[in-house]
Amino acid sequence: MVIRSHNQSRNEAPDGGDFDTTHSNAVRRYLRTYGLTPPAIESYQTQAMRCLKQLESKEKPIEKYIYLSNLRKSSVHLFYRLAIDHMKKLMPLIYTPVVGEACLKWSEIYSSPEGLYISYADKGHISSVLKNWPQDHVDITVVTDGSRILGLGDLGINGMGIPVGKLALYCACGGIRPDATLPITLDLGTGNKAFREDPLYMGSRRDKVSAEEEAEFLDELMEALVERWPGIVIQYEDFKNPFPSLERYGGKYTMFNDDIQGTGAVILAGVINAVRTNGVPIHEQKAVVMGAGSAAVGVAKQIVQFFMSKGLTEEEARKCFYLVDTKGMVADDRGDKLADHKRYFSRNDNQGKQFKTLAETVDYVRPTMLLGLSTIGGCFTPDILTKMGQWHQRPIIFPLSNPSLNSECTFEDAMKYTEGRALFASGSPFPTLEMDGRLYTPGQGNNVYVFPSIGMGAILSKATTVTQSMIYASATSLANALSYSEEEEGWLYPAIERIRDVSVFVTMGVIRAAQEARVDREVRIRDMSDAELESWVRSRMYDPHQETRNVEKEIKNLVHGIAPTTPMISETQAVNGDRSHL
Repeated sequence: MVIRSHNQSRNEAPDGGDFDTTHSNAVRRYLRTYGLTPPAIESYQTQAMRCLKQLESKEKPIEKYIYLSNLRKSSVHLFYRLAIDHMKKLMPLIYTPVVGEACLKWSEIYSSPEGLYISYADKGHISSVLKNWPQDHVDITVVTDGSRILGLGDLGINGMGIPVGKLALYCACGGIRPDATLPITLDLGTGNKAFREDPLYMGSRRDKVSAEEEAEFLDELMEALVERWPGIVIQYEDFKNPFPSLERYGGKYTMFNDDIQGTGAVILAGVINAVRTNGVPIHEQKAVVMGAGSAAVGVAKQIVQFFMSKGLTEEEARKCFYLVDTKGMVADDRGDKLADHKRYFSRNDNQGKQFKTLAETVDYVRPTMLLGLSTIGGCFTPDILTKMGQWHQRPIIFPLSNPSLNSECTFEDAMKYTEGRALFASGSPFPTLEMDGRLYTPGQGNNVYVFPSIGMGAILSKATTVTQSMIYASATSLANALSYSEEEEGWLYPAIERIRDVSVFVTMGVIRAAQEARVDREVRIRDMSDAELESWVRSRMYDPHQETRNVEKEIKNLVHGIAPTTPMISETQAVNGDRSHL
């Protein structure tokens, strides 16, 4: 990563201003923000008190989202200090579930640029659009076309909330600098007729382009991105059909898809810990997966890889999975044409029997684990949950759909109908539950445990591609990141308050996997011990608490001269941002 001068047009970029009231007068003059903020030089504690008080004054979650968004734009380092110090409280407001509502209303609440919008009309000159981004150095971008936002469908350009929120978590959790991130939303039309007819909708009022047209557009985009920022990590998000782009670009660019690979990795980590706990041998595990889309298939394939690492053949591991879509259990003889991505898990051993519902499939399989990626809220019914508890001492129940309304069941129902014995993880957060005089803490299979580390690991290792082994390493590293007390309490995931430390551990795993695959170009860290690598990773993480100190050091260096050949300058020149001597 490149560390840039703090005086580099920082208040002109959509990544956030630096109107920080903890800055000394010298720093404010250097950043040319003197006089633009009230004169008091405050402590962070005072800033936090004010911000949290203002946040609490907002009644609706969307109002809190807008407040935090405005704070990030005006005082970027303060925003990230708060995010890191109050992670559990603020993460749902920065990303899921509230970002779903923000996307639905994006054209209503829009106020200022937060990323790049690239339209189909820009085809042929995408590189010129990228040149309008004010930062000369970008480490990572998140790209969406808005065609399948969470469980909300095709939202067109209103999907910009996803890359904006995702990159905020890359910074807060993974330690990537905010000014090295780029949110991109592709305006390729929308199939959402209501949006096309909405006078406030800010995207193109055309239907979605064809798959062939989109592929040509993406080819140009990828080439333009790496031409402008060589080595950039590119993460795709919330494409309706994510498989073609992953297959097309995965081995050619430093690119991954979080819906498929990140979701699969984070759920695999939870499954690894759940399987360790429930005591059922790997060859006896059976999983019913409600949902057969890209995320569901990605999750199941990651678990297949884990089962194979424990001694099963690929065929044996694949046969542990039963996928259910809107037409019932996915089977070769069901009578409909299966999408390509479903064929891998399609059953051929059902002896002509068709199971048309989730309930019928569960009765047929009697699974040890129930995974939900369907966006059908409440489909894990009390009857299904009760049976899971009757068949198994520690049933694995993972309702993974977002946002909360789309969750296949609640934490309370999972625990109630299994008599407190379920090994539970969800996609959206649920509160701690008190039942029968005991407190139960739900696990949350949040992709934030892995995607910041996949990105950071790729950046720091200067990986040429993101290999499947790097994705798998993120899962196994996360599974091993539990503290002793978390293991004793039966948790499946670490406390979210520890996310920065967890991210270091997972990032190291990703880097080691890149080194083993020989896709790393940062060869000088190959021979580092784990302790040395940990220290090196931590030293390269963005720390918003150190930013004021960093600017003060920069001013000091300018005053005293950076090198013997650099002419001395006066303090007046330094604090006023005068760089004419350089």
